[in-house]
Amino acid sequence: MEKIMTAKELSQFLKLSESTIYKLASNGEIPGFKIGDSWRFELDEIQKMIRESKKQGLKLRSPLKGKEEMREEKPTG
Repeated sequence: MEKIMTAKELSQFLKLSESTIYKLASNGEIPGFKIGDSWRFELDEIQKMIRESKKQGLKLRSPLKGKEEMREEKPTG
């Protein structure tokens, strides 16, 4: 049976703040689902995401970091 975690449990597991977990989930950067107003996360899916990012050599990043990178890539005129 799959382990289902709350945002608080996942934040402790990943050593991130709860607010970061909510932002990542809302932006679709980590797999999760909502039951009513509460986010839930399958541990197997989180671990799979981490393994795949390691294989691809990708870094997990915060939503703000990505927005900063997009701004830097835009040509200035």
